[in-house]
Amino acid sequence: MKPENESCMPGSCDYWMVSAAAGKLGSQASTLAVRHIKDGTLRLQFNREVAYYAKSIVNDVAQGNKSPEQGLQDLKNEQNSLLSQSLEVAQKGVGVIAGAFQFAAGAGICYGSAGTLCLFPGSLMMVHGANNMYENGCNLLENRSDIQGPVRKVYQEGAKLFGGGAFEGNMVYGAADLELSAYGAGRMVLKPDAWRLFRYIRTDYVRAYKATSNSALSFEVLSDGITINSMH
Repeated sequence: MKPENESCMPGSCDYWMVSAAAGKLGSQASTLAVRHIKDGTLRLQFNREVAYYAKSIVNDVAQGNKSPEQGLQDLKNEQNSLLSQSLEVAQKGVGVIAGAFQFAAGAGICYGSAGTLCLFPGSLMMVHGANNMYENGCNLLENRSDIQGPVRKVYQEGAKLFGGGAFEGNMVYGAADLELSAYGAGRMVLKPDAWRLFRYIRTDYVRAYKATSNSALSFEVLSDGITINSMH
């Protein structure tokens, strides 16, 4: 490693900065590969491809085919691209899990209310949850971001009846998702230690968010944040 007190020859410091940036790109690629690529062979191939790309940038700068500024910008663009892809994959994964929770919550409402709340909001939560699992799961498997589930298309068709379009339908779908999330967090549920002698009384119930673990509640907030961001 280059000593800090070593004086730089003309151009040598720029070359060292490009080499250091290439090293950081390789380290980031390795971290993301461990996080997202389970197959060892594919992970090794990915790391090798990123390393070759970074080395080609360093060589271009050394040979004068690129200026140091161009080399640093190319490496930065690749780094931003990898981070963006990693974030997109993480969001899709959160969407799949959140959809599963949403479906389970709807089923729980149907069961707990003996069917009285199954039409609304129980069944609506279930169809939204299933649609979110479908969209995010297919996008994740097919490396896409434009798959639309049947429930979202129903909202879009409904918006057209009122003079709107796909945009308005998507906004209503997102708003409904957020409203269902708020209902799920605010509905009354039995306390974990509730004990019934003849029948449950009001003090045996508590708001759902108070009976939810901090990790699950944080996950729900994260999921809602992703929904708001997609609407924005």
